[in-house]
Amino acid sequence: MKTIFVVDDNDTNLTIARDTLKEHYNVMTMPSAAKMFALTQKLLPDLILLDIQMPVMDGFEALKQLKNDSILSNIPVIFLTSSTDTDVEARGFQLGVADFISKPFSAPVLMNRIKYHLDIDGMIRERTSQLQRKTEQLLTLQHGIVFVLADMVENRDKNTGGHVERTTSYINILIHAMLEHKVYDEEISGMDIDLLVSSARLHDVGKISISDTILNKPGKLTDEEFAIMKTHCAEGERIIGQIVTRTEDGEFLRNAILFAGYHHERWDGKGYPHALAQLDIPLLGRVMAVVDVYDALVSERPYKLAFSHEEAVNIIMDCSGTQFDPRIVNLFFEVNDQFAAIQLPRNT
Repeated sequence: MKTIFVVDDNDTNLTIARDTLKEHYNVMTMPSAAKMFALTQKLLPDLILLDIQMPVMDGFEALKQLKNDSILSNIPVIFLTSSTDTDVEARGFQLGVADFISKPFSAPVLMNRIKYHLDIDGMIRERTSQLQRKTEQLLTLQHGIVFVLADMVENRDKNTGGHVERTTSYINILIHAMLEHKVYDEEISGMDIDLLVSSARLHDVGKISISDTILNKPGKLTDEEFAIMKTHCAEGERIIGQIVTRTEDGEFLRNAILFAGYHHERWDGKGYPHALAQLDIPLLGRVMAVVDVYDALVSERPYKLAFSHEEAVNIIMDCSGTQFDPRIVNLFFEVNDQFAAIQLPRNT
């Protein structure tokens, strides 16, 4: 049974409303907005009938507080009023009231208005629930495609096993640390962090265009081969850009483009493919630059042994202000023990 709150400082109005509605709804009556807010701590109504002219806190002020509360804001509110002033109506609708019922009210009008708004509210909630389910399904599909695509790329590169998952974990650590320590937090505070971190998995997607001969060469690359390898950043931008054009995807792929296209830029402008410097390099590229190099340092390659965690940290610290953004490097140093916790079990 739906619950209706009736808030009015007139006992007669409360009695009439209760007697009219009690056979169909669970009716709770109260003489003031303060009593209403106290009761909402224990019970949430499906609809509120709210008198406008009440002492201490009138209906307008009560409606403002309801709409400013994240828990109460979606409860439909109907004003009870004897006023015929159009300014009162305009102000009420501006504040978010669902409807007005004139006093003295008749039982049929009261019943019909309440049923109408409860039906509308039910349809809105059901539609919202359906949209949420579809959104969750699309996100699950999106994440699944990203996992598969990133896995395809990594399976071709025999030298970097586990790189995608480790770098994604490192990105997660750094992004949350940036928010906590307010390092460039103004750029990321409004982002969906889970979506942001997941998109980092595509940072090397451009390697799909690099031949196996170069990608899996059991030794150091020649200058010509390295020049080809460097094209994976621009190629990653191109591939993801094509997906954006065809799907009009928003935040997720825009972030993926930044990770893919700019993670080999350098703070001093000597990186590739765009030779950008300092803050001209997108933030996500500057973050991934640290993460990507750290993982490369602590990983064994056919042409080198793995550095220890401590050695890798020192190398990155030494490159602060030349290869890497100094603020991000300082933050990396603060949380480097969390990086070690991820990479060390891989070597045991």
